[in-house]
Amino acid sequence: MRKIFSRYGARWGVGFLLTLLAALQAFDYINIDAIKRLDIFFYDLRIQLQTPKLDSRIVIVDIDEKSLTEVGRFPWGRNVIADLIGKLTDHYQVKAVGFDIQFSEPDTSSGYTTLESLANTDLKEIPYFQAKLLSLKPRLDYDAQLAAALKNKPVVLGYTFSENQKKGILPVPAFQVADLDNRRLSTINSSGYEANIAELQNAARAGGFFNADLDTDGTLRSSPLIIQYGNGYYESLGLATARVALGATAIRPQFLTDTDRDYGVLDSLVLNTKPIEKHIPVDDLVKVQIDYRGTGGPAGGGYRYISATDVLHERVATGDLQQRIVLVGTTAPGLNDLRSAPMNNQYPGVEAHANIIASILDDSFKHQPDYSAGFNFLQILIVAAILIMGLSKLKPVSSILVTGLVTGSVIWFNFWAYQVQGLVLPVATVLLLILALFMFNVAWGYWFEVRINRAMTNLFGEYVAPELVEVMAADPQNYSMDGEKKVLTTLFADVRSFTTISEQLETNDLREFINIYLTAMSEDIRGNKGTLDKYIGDCVMAFWGAPVALPDHAARAVSSALQMQKTVQRLNLDFAARGWPVLKIGIGINSGEVSVGDMGSKIRRAYTVMGDPVNLASRLEGITKQYGVGVVVSESTKLAAPEFAYRELDRVRVKGKNEAVVIYQPVALQAALDAETRAALARWELALTLYRSREWEQANSIIEELHHLYPDQLLYAMYLENIAVLRTLPPDDTWQALTNFETK
Repeated sequence: MRKIFSRYGARWGVGFLLTLLAALQAFDYINIDAIKRLDIFFYDLRIQLQTPKLDSRIVIVDIDEKSLTEVGRFPWGRNVIADLIGKLTDHYQVKAVGFDIQFSEPDTSSGYTTLESLANTDLKEIPYFQAKLLSLKPRLDYDAQLAAALKNKPVVLGYTFSENQKKGILPVPAFQVADLDNRRLSTINSSGYEANIAELQNAARAGGFFNADLDTDGTLRSSPLIIQYGNGYYESLGLATARVALGATAIRPQFLTDTDRDYGVLDSLVLNTKPIEKHIPVDDLVKVQIDYRGTGGPAGGGYRYISATDVLHERVATGDLQQRIVLVGTTAPGLNDLRSAPMNNQYPGVEAHANIIASILDDSFKHQPDYSAGFNFLQILIVAAILIMGLSKLKPVSSILVTGLVTGSVIWFNFWAYQVQGLVLPVATVLLLILALFMFNVAWGYWFEVRINRAMTNLFGEYVAPELVEVMAADPQNYSMDGEKKVLTTLFADVRSFTTISEQLETNDLREFINIYLTAMSEDIRGNKGTLDKYIGDCVMAFWGAPVALPDHAARAVSSALQMQKTVQRLNLDFAARGWPVLKIGIGINSGEVSVGDMGSKIRRAYTVMGDPVNLASRLEGITKQYGVGVVVSESTKLAAPEFAYRELDRVRVKGKNEAVVIYQPVALQAALDAETRAALARWELALTLYRSREWEQANSIIEELHHLYPDQLLYAMYLENIAVLRTLPPDDTWQALTNFETK
């Protein structure tokens, strides 16, 4: 555990700091406007990626350019509006009509008010004029005509709240301050209004404001359902129209409570629909997010648009409007009812009200839950835990894949929560955290890991294979040049009769000869994860098991030795073609506990091994030629690499060692051993047993048999000579059947 923290502690610490900053941002202890703007960007992106879905329950009667051409310039006379209402409610029998238009001034376009003024002044003495004017009033009083058309019809008139003016009259408020039972309600509070004239508002079923509550960037993303004026709370056009269409007669605020506590926090607005009341969740300013159904306008795919002139002239099929909720508005350029929306900067304002009505009908509202900050904190912790722990240990490609997977998962879940659950969850902070952690780990890997790799390469690149350097660089704390005791396997390989070879070759040829030989041997050693210690003239010294621990170090050393002998055969083909002498090498291998580390003087140092096992390996290499074999290993190596088949050579006492050691020749892998060789090894083992038991005749017979089969193997000839001497001069009882070597 201490090693883990020593390696990753600094990196994890920076990751924790970045996570802490993200958590503080999630709980608004740090308020970074750029992150809020990024969250808005992702909110808009969710809306933009939605597929438009036509809602046939709501129809927009559009005062478009076609209507202006056929009916005349806007505003139209109230008699035309009255005719439009009559067509909609009587002929087409719509469920409700909401006007995204206000009538704040009396209609004088008929000239009736002028005539009425004359009747009260210049022409008041003419009885006929007074009587005629009275008879014309039903035809010329357009406001009265509209009021009559509104009477007892499911029509909602629109109006606006505006500061510092009071024009017209407001409708009856949805509820009042007294209905709150001393609770407080945070809403937009207005000091003025521009409403409909009293004659029309009193005749209408209801009224609703159509104020657009734009965000600071001028985009319409949410809309208030309630605005306070004085002691009254007034409903929006979308809410009022939906209420009338649903047959509800009242709205009440519902606050969060439980059995013994009133929290005083608004939870929703409740419509007294039957048989089940309808709850509308709202935020702390009694606003709702607008769930955009389409991209806006007749071609936007959200709602059907019908030209107002087609309604007036009954050119619309009855089924297209019957029992529909109708909003009357305008998309005509110049009438100033276009808004900037997330997916369209020319979005019809009337369609925003349609979206709110659709959400009320469906009981489906996009909203930011109260636990959004807690959710943001939780996803920050989960993402941080995965990336801080993961990126610190992964390689670049894996880091990119993991980061991409985490990023994709966060984005997918966020969009799924929005589309399926209607939840608006924050995502910008966690995405920035992902980016920050990834970039930091990339920078760390570049500035620190590259330096570590370079340092490891500088330290060990000359000694060990590149793949081992990679292993060491991945965990540098576990590797150093410091001295330590370890059980390793050491190998010495030396060219036989090198002096003779050097005498036969020119200087440049000798240089190339030795370079080819040393390169090939080094490749075989490093190819088996060996550590190349040094070149001692024509001798190669190597070891296995350090600096990278290898449980099978002995087996790798034996395998390398056998491969080196095969490589020598291959090199000799090239050397023969060049006219060079034949190359022969002897290899000695021993396993045991040695000292390994950076050793040397202040002038020159090297990563090497020292100890008696190293010396024995060197001695074993020196006696290979005595037995006519290419490789000699000690008993400790044989026991550590049992997967190979061996031929026991002798018991020897080498120079500098008092104790005798058993030496072996590795033949091949046990699995690759053919039947003939296996039988020959068994016969030799029997012969050696008989030899040590002083059964000279039987031993001699078997060895002669083997020598006949393999006449080029010096070992058999050597033992036949030994037996001949022993038979002539029998040994005394102290004979131990071992060979002493007094030279190196």
